[in-house]
Amino acid sequence: MHGLMMRAQLTVNSLIEHAAKFHGDTEIVSRTVEGPIHRTTYGEAFHRVHKLAGVLAGLGVGNGDRVATLAWNGYRHLELYFAISGMGAVCHTINPRLFPDQITFIVGHAADKVIFVDLTFVPVLEAIAGGLSGVNAIVIMTDNDHMPETSLPNALCFEDLMAGASEGFDWPEIDENTASSLCYSSGTTGNPKGVLYSHRSTVLHSFAACSHDGLALSAADSILPVVPMFHVNAWGIPYGAAMAGAKLVLPGAGMDGGSVWELLDNERVTLAAGVPTIWMLLLQYLKESGKSLPHLERTIIGGSALPQSMIETFEETYDVAAIHAWGMTEMSPLGTTAHLKGKMQDLPDVEKMAYKVKQGRPVYGVDIKIVDDDYQSLPHDGVAFGELCVKGPWIVGDYYEDADASEQAKTDDGWFRTGDVCTIDAEGFMLIVDRSKDVIKSGGEWISSIELENIAVGHDAVAEAAVIGAPHAKWGERPLLVCVLNNGASVSGDDLIQFYDGKIPKWSWPDAVEFVDELPHTATGKIQKLKLRETYSDYKFASE
Repeated sequence: MHGLMMRAQLTVNSLIEHAAKFHGDTEIVSRTVEGPIHRTTYGEAFHRVHKLAGVLAGLGVGNGDRVATLAWNGYRHLELYFAISGMGAVCHTINPRLFPDQITFIVGHAADKVIFVDLTFVPVLEAIAGGLSGVNAIVIMTDNDHMPETSLPNALCFEDLMAGASEGFDWPEIDENTASSLCYSSGTTGNPKGVLYSHRSTVLHSFAACSHDGLALSAADSILPVVPMFHVNAWGIPYGAAMAGAKLVLPGAGMDGGSVWELLDNERVTLAAGVPTIWMLLLQYLKESGKSLPHLERTIIGGSALPQSMIETFEETYDVAAIHAWGMTEMSPLGTTAHLKGKMQDLPDVEKMAYKVKQGRPVYGVDIKIVDDDYQSLPHDGVAFGELCVKGPWIVGDYYEDADASEQAKTDDGWFRTGDVCTIDAEGFMLIVDRSKDVIKSGGEWISSIELENIAVGHDAVAEAAVIGAPHAKWGERPLLVCVLNNGASVSGDDLIQFYDGKIPKWSWPDAVEFVDELPHTATGKIQKLKLRETYSDYKFASE
């Protein structure tokens, strides 16, 4: 027997339609590439989304065609999110920080028909124009006054196209399982891999983002997603904000501490989201300027491990809740958040912190388990650790046009293998011990590089830290700490090693420290451990 409910399809365009209908005067604020702050509303955006869908149709974009974007977080990019998917095409966000050959590969693999590009990234496309033969048109996301001279073939002006667009575009009937957007993994090994989201998975993910134990997006919020819209669709926040009717503040290219603070203050932002590196820059700016965060209530921090010292600074100095979250491109990306349960609210602060520093517990829609090398499930006791596996309705089933990668990424019973080595405690809180390729094995014992890094950045002198396992004649591997110091700060390697005293067993302390001006990062801002291992492959410890 079936239920007797209406069969309404869960589609991306329904999100912006809802926002326009019931939150039409709620603002969307953008720091533009051209310079000024731009203000619009959901109602005005929905009007332009209709016109933009007509523009796409006029460019020959049809059902299932891939349309690429290389753009910052801004109102035109937001309009593209909804127009492309709403007309039945696939919104393919490209990370412009990738290497040129990776971008060329991605555009070719996705078979992008049209590319929309911000002014900043026009030179990126000009450098690879010879590899874009399958692209019919390139649209530069600006107005006629700012249209640049460019060597790109078939270059068009966004606002010129919009000015001539019809307003009568009708949304097609779309099955909710239709592909809506496409993101590629960062490709740390081999070519990047495509993750093809559906309308259904995106809307379900948006429900999770709006839930209190998700990202807790609401119509009362002013939200600043500093996480880029070219990185896992800004963690799904543009969709969730439309569902909730929240004010949306888009930072454009202004990622420095001063620019972020200006938006936080002027737009009375209550919720911000980004990676630890962004918040490190903001906290440094606040410390140097003496400014405060009178409106910000909470920040969602993910992308890499959240140091305890950062949580403490946000909470104790600025009265902002710092909430650890975890996910992956393959997970749309929301998987877990470290919201405390009701029974934990009265715990001593030290016990609360033990939960807050973990990646958190799964939101509804995500199931997790850890397995050993034989893929046998391990207990959720906070002690046993193994590879984290996940499943759910917004988690990748197969990679786009990549059968080999799809097969390697799944267990025999259909769970997705994340490559993270984790523990899960009895309350369901997951802690990433390391990436499977980064965990250090020393004398038969496992040492977490993440734990050592989090302790190091708790030192006042340390701005950023990475720990790798360097070869050791006796122990196989020993931890090597590689650090970037804060401006004007000074500390010796011996003093930094002594900073671990009382925090972890002595046998797991780093054996040596190297100070560098900067650490190598991937296109998504993660530290390139592989490059560090290559750099220090012949390292000799004093103990050898």
